[in-house]
Amino acid sequence: MTVSASIGWPAATVRQRAPLRAGVARVVFEHAVRRIPVRVTYPGGRVLGAGPPASPELEVVRPAAFSARLGRDAKIGFGEAYMAGDWRAGPSTDLADLLTPFASQLTTLIPPALQRLRVFVDRRVPHDQENTLRGSRSNIAAHYDLSNDLFAAFLDPTMTYSSAWFDDSEPVETATRLEEAQLRKTDGILDLAGVRSGTRLLEIGTGWGTLAIRAAQRGARVTTITLSHEQMRLARERVEAAGLSGLVEVRVQDYREVSGEYDAIVSVEMIEAVGEAYWAAYFAALDRLLAPGGRVAIQAITMDHDRFLATRRSFSWIQKYIFPGGIIPSLQAVDDTLAAHTTLRVTRHRELGPHYARTLRLWRERFLDQWPRIHAQGFDETFRRMWEFYLAYSEAGFRSGYLGVSQLQMTREPA
Repeated sequence: MTVSASIGWPAATVRQRAPLRAGVARVVFEHAVRRIPVRVTYPGGRVLGAGPPASPELEVVRPAAFSARLGRDAKIGFGEAYMAGDWRAGPSTDLADLLTPFASQLTTLIPPALQRLRVFVDRRVPHDQENTLRGSRSNIAAHYDLSNDLFAAFLDPTMTYSSAWFDDSEPVETATRLEEAQLRKTDGILDLAGVRSGTRLLEIGTGWGTLAIRAAQRGARVTTITLSHEQMRLARERVEAAGLSGLVEVRVQDYREVSGEYDAIVSVEMIEAVGEAYWAAYFAALDRLLAPGGRVAIQAITMDHDRFLATRRSFSWIQKYIFPGGIIPSLQAVDDTLAAHTTLRVTRHRELGPHYARTLRLWRERFLDQWPRIHAQGFDETFRRMWEFYLAYSEAGFRSGYLGVSQLQMTREPA
């Protein structure tokens, strides 16, 4: 059975039930691309876009289906159209190179008059994606329990699924030493949290165990929690193989259910899965669990605060197909939540946005190279296009500066 048997893929063809909306979507899209340095080509040879002949090419394969999907839901429809094969990158165009110009102008693609109408057309996040105790388990399982073998196929040997931190020995744009960069990132988070021998460390979001292992190798006593049973099983195996079972406990547990006191708390790219309605509970838990004099260090994907405010209530392609229940905060939103609900404040900040763009490029290259191995696990061609789009779309976000990623140290305000 392929994965598509349990996930509702968009159909290869779509009925144009709302021809007026499809027509409006086509006009808006074609107006937008006339200002973007790309070429949009149609069957029959029609070409649009502000790009010269050597610029990235978006090849529309099925114009009617493409417009119909955009008309039904522009934000979700664009990604679904790629999944269904309604459009593709041109023969000599890399997908992220094509998407980056769109990401760079994302805030101005739609005319202001039409942007004011988004409140009437934007879909709201479904209630079944809310991050209640039960909902969080379901949302995490939808992505992280797909298959450990899937992630092993494209991640580096550390099995680290978050932005790396490359050194300055070569330009970030051409860096290749991903495993080394992931360990540098992990050490950077542990350093911000002040983790050393004897530290009682809580990790929220285990991943596949690399940070817990790295901390235990420093002599820390680690409690690490995850909601993914697949991650828990492999993380325990890796901890045992490293001879560190006496220092690391891996639990399937929600952060809201943790008790005790810890000298340091770390969490790498987990806040994106918390949900805005639960940020107060998340940061309050960090405050409650942190021992006097302790430190928190998190790594968080972020966006500009204005964009966060504009998009916080709308349902996106990423939420529908990749990270149900997810929402990306702004740095201001983090600061505001800390001030309102905790005694914690951000005291150090490290930005790694360009490093995430490169990390995603290396993941995508490996994903496509390893596709025969992944396909043999039961993942179909629509899944391949979905994940190719997800990785390229994310890379474009970081390359354009629409997205950022920060390592943040938090300590308590002086009494």
